[in-house]
Amino acid sequence: MKKDIPGELFGKYENPTIKAKDFADEITSHNIIVKGLNKQAEISQVHIDNNKAVCDILLQRGARPESLPPAEDVKKLERRLDTDDKKAAKGSKD
Repeated sequence: MKKDIPGELFGKYENPTIKAKDFADEITSHNIIVKGLNKQAEISQVHIDNNKAVCDILLQRGARPESLPPAEDVKKLERRLDTDDKKAAKGSKD
């Protein structure tokens, strides 16, 4: 029986689910060019197939994306960093 890779293991690295999605997107882009796809239905099906294939690879390797914590929303992160910067600047004036 395969063990799930704990989410803490990925704490040091970027979220593998995001990287996997980027990888599937790149495969789709490559296929569009190489296969000369131009119909929306063809492109959509290739994209779905690529996402399933990448997901299957993750599962075969024991990575369960659904068990990983969700990535922090980029906008929330930007706001938090802005707030932290303002607090730091305010603290340095004293």
